[in-house]
Amino acid sequence: MRRTLLFVIAVPIGLVLAYTAAMVLLHTRFIYPFRLDTFNDPAFQSQSITVPGAEPLEIQIAHGVEDAPVVLFFMGNVGALAFFKSMLTDHLNAGRTVIAMPYRGGGGVVGRSSETSLKRDALAVADYAVSKFPDRALFLHGYSLGTGLAVHVAAHRQGGDGLILSAPYDAMCRLMAKAARLPACYLPVQRWRTDKDLAGIDVPVLILHGMQDRLIPLSHGKRLAELMREQGLDVTFAQIEGAGHGDLPAYALHHTSIDQFFDRLGE
Repeated sequence: MRRTLLFVIAVPIGLVLAYTAAMVLLHTRFIYPFRLDTFNDPAFQSQSITVPGAEPLEIQIAHGVEDAPVVLFFMGNVGALAFFKSMLTDHLNAGRTVIAMPYRGGGGVVGRSSETSLKRDALAVADYAVSKFPDRALFLHGYSLGTGLAVHVAAHRQGGDGLILSAPYDAMCRLMAKAARLPACYLPVQRWRTDKDLAGIDVPVLILHGMQDRLIPLSHGKRLAELMREQGLDVTFAQIEGAGHGDLPAYALHHTSIDQFFDRLGE
């Protein structure tokens, strides 16, 4: 009887431990489901930049109107800039210079990405942008996964004039916890804690979020806005009726809100 009871208890515990171990080992496949589609747009030129501690990175640059703001763009976790042409073109059509960062392992770029390597690359690209355009206003624009990179750069590099976050998360590990039904924020995974990376930000912020976003719920954007306001930041929050996650940039309110943000800041 006792052995039977121990067996009944041990089997479920073993299954849970095995499931947890599998999720820890495989979670990066869900965070970085990168596509290999290469980016090809005649408006953009490739530029190799130095990244401390890593291989050089080929970024994409499109020049806008002289003296117009520079936008440093960080894409979502599909990992290929080819899927974000419309967002890049919106900035370019407004006259802004655009610098887009590729992700290693996606879009035909050699290498592998992790939270650490992506944040390292993002800081290097930001340093390049400042050195290349020292007298130009610099705005950081992140979408989905890229919002964590935009926040990280804003928090760890002085300067910059504005931060734009499209469909942000407050903590990716919370999304993982809900999907996997595991305490992901307490497990040895890549956590992407944007909510822990806010210190040092001192620029106006625009947050845009689809009200029907099922991948990164609206509550994440709202919580991030609240945390930023508690820190004393100037935060504009635009929730877009009818928009989900992938289709958010297609809504007129998304790009008109961005244009108004630039106008309000005199850029």
